[in-house]
Amino acid sequence: MRRLRRKMGAYTAKLLELPQDVTLDLPRTTMIGNRQLYIENHNGVLHFSDDRLLLALTNGKLEVMGQELTIRAIWNEEVFIEGVIREIKYING
Repeated sequence: MRRLRRKMGAYTAKLLELPQDVTLDLPRTTMIGNRQLYIENHNGVLHFSDDRLLLALTNGKLEVMGQELTIRAIWNEEVFIEGVIREIKYING
């Protein structure tokens, strides 16, 4: 059922020329250099330290690794991070 819903969402996004992050509830990341990261469509913070951030997503997790990481702002589905960002990893599941 999930697969069918995902395919219908992708088809709808393509047909209506909508961004897939909106119709498929995918995370949207905006990175400025390696110093700032803005993430939309997350479902909560699972772990946070000065070198690692782990966010829950609808279909997995998003891991951010770096140094001196700080959360500058956090809202229901958005988070703004600053620090030295070394790696961003999407974990399916």
